[in-house]
Amino acid sequence: MCARIFQALNFGAYLNITFSRHQMRFFVDTADVSELEKLLVTGMVDGVTTNPSLIAKSGRNILEVTKEIASMVDGPVSAEVTATDYDTMMLEGEKLAAIASNIAVKVPLTVDGLRTCKTLSDQGTMVNVTLCFSAAQALLAAKAGATFISPFVGRLDDMGMDGMELIESIRDVYDAYPTLNTDILVASIRNPRHVERAAEVGADVGTLPPRVIWDMYQHPLTSKGLDDFMADWAGAGQSIL
Repeated sequence: MCARIFQALNFGAYLNITFSRHQMRFFVDTADVSELEKLLVTGMVDGVTTNPSLIAKSGRNILEVTKEIASMVDGPVSAEVTATDYDTMMLEGEKLAAIASNIAVKVPLTVDGLRTCKTLSDQGTMVNVTLCFSAAQALLAAKAGATFISPFVGRLDDMGMDGMELIESIRDVYDAYPTLNTDILVASIRNPRHVERAAEVGADVGTLPPRVIWDMYQHPLTSKGLDDFMADWAGAGQSIL
């Protein structure tokens, strides 16, 4: 508990984000600064997640692009370690955490990853534990002090399973123990329906590719209704300005 209080005090930007489940927060899953800029003006961005694949796709240096992204958003920015052993993960994690106060170090859900999570969390660093595929794993991450747990729903769907059942299971486990402070960050989201279902079961955060956020705005009846309104207004011959 002391580590959690210390963590909150050391991340002023993160204090603006409620830990209660009054609303689902949206993180953007990208390392593309131009895409992020387009979304920031909508006011819908609460944070950002990156991973080695997204960094590689950006073609930029991980430290440089992470620093730029962290300066653009007030909320958490997840930056992932690339090592798999504890000692090197700690070195990488501390270097990433030093970039900005709103960095959440992302580690894999492995024995060494959770050991790293525990150490970094005890030091007051936000940690996002990624590649979660079971409620048992999520419980381990919470006990290790993870700020976020990232279950991958899309990848479970690809295997013919219902990834959203995992979110329900984790929600049930975490709700059974109110002292657990780990937020459920739904990852590998493929479409707006994933977002809807995650919100229905009480996920704390969804990390969305830019395309999915833009798709959430769309509905054929919205477009048709707007066209009808504009046609009627044009026929009225009036102007508000």
